Amino acid sequence: MAHSSIVGGSTAKRVIKCPGSVALVQQMPPKPSSSYADTGTLLHTAIAEMLQQDSEIKHVIGSRYNGIVLTAELAEDKLQPALAALDEIDPKADMRFAVEQTVDFGDILPGVFGSADLIARLGDRAIILDWKFGDGVAVAAEESEQLMFYCAAAMRTPSLAWVFDGAKEVELIIVQPPSVKRWVTSFDRIRQFERELIYAVRQSQKPHATLYAGEHCRWCAAKPTCPQITGEAQRALATQVAAIDTKVMGEWLTRAAELESWIYDLRGLAMQVMESGGAVPGYKLVAKRGTRKWVNEDEALATLLPMLPSEELMEASVLSPAQVEKKLKKLKLELPQGLTTTVSSGNTMASEDDPRPAVLMIGKQLTAALGKLV
Repeated sequence: MAHSSIVGGSTAKRVIKCPGSVALVQQMPPKPSSSYADTGTLLHTAIAEMLQQDSEIKHVIGSRYNGIVLTAELAEDKLQPALAALDEIDPKADMRFAVEQTVDFGDILPGVFGSADLIARLGDRAIILDWKFGDGVAVAAEESEQLMFYCAAAMRTPSLAWVFDGAKEVELIIVQPPSVKRWVTSFDRIRQFERELIYAVRQSQKPHATLYAGEHCRWCAAKPTCPQITGEAQRALATQVAAIDTKVMGEWLTRAAELESWIYDLRGLAMQVMESGGAVPGYKLVAKRGTRKWVNEDEALATLLPMLPSEELMEASVLSPAQVEKKLKKLKLELPQGLTTTVSSGNTMASEDDPRPAVLMIGKQLTAALGKLV
């Protein structure tokens, strides 16, 4: 699922629409992984392994990636419908395919490459298929820049010549359980896309390449610092509501989603900077609301069993302090002191005038200090 830092399948639409974004994104710090991304990687790896080894789902249950476990429930929810979709596409099992293929544009676009989930040949049709295991935005196959990127690059990858030799058409498929979206197009359309991509990439290498804001900004890592978007945000803040013409209000509402997305990413970038030991003027990290936990669960049980029967204290584990306190109140008893401690669930960002104390990033500061001594 790797792609180049210039442009890949998932970024092709943005680069074509906004060549200037390439340089901005390359200046941004790498985004930390998330449980959603790790789950997607785990599922992609599992289905690739199953198809390569012609194995069953039971053989990949229990697989792990970055602490995420492939459970039977997750496999049933995601992998089973994905395999059923493949059976729908190739009911007679005649398809010749390759999975997790690295494709590139050779000398025409040096350094531009991507990883295609599945590339296949069925009859006189070439097939490019992409698995989408997320539960978020539904992805369309028709005019998919991501799939056209993989197809155009695969057509220039010598090891995949067998997929396209003598083929009359190409089918682009998105399998996003439980849905399957398919689009048959011509090789002329793929070549037209390639020309657009080549032009955009070459434009992106020029100093001060043009920036364009739009729907393609949604997943752009450089959105928090992009001059086009920050300029729009400033204008939006400066506009007086009473002066807005109702005729353009619909347009403003459309743009609101883009501004909200920008604000979300800006806050995320600021959190990343501060959690790495950096400073953002006017803001600080504070601890989130704490929840009480048992200081020592065994000691808490020993203290509370004379007050409440064991079935009132235990489920699969000892009930939380708040749950026990609620039961004790019904008996007009108080929770004994010293059994609990309050633990914050993490950090959040707040303005400097917030009454909560700032979090001391001791680990980061100590590492930085030690680094200066080396």
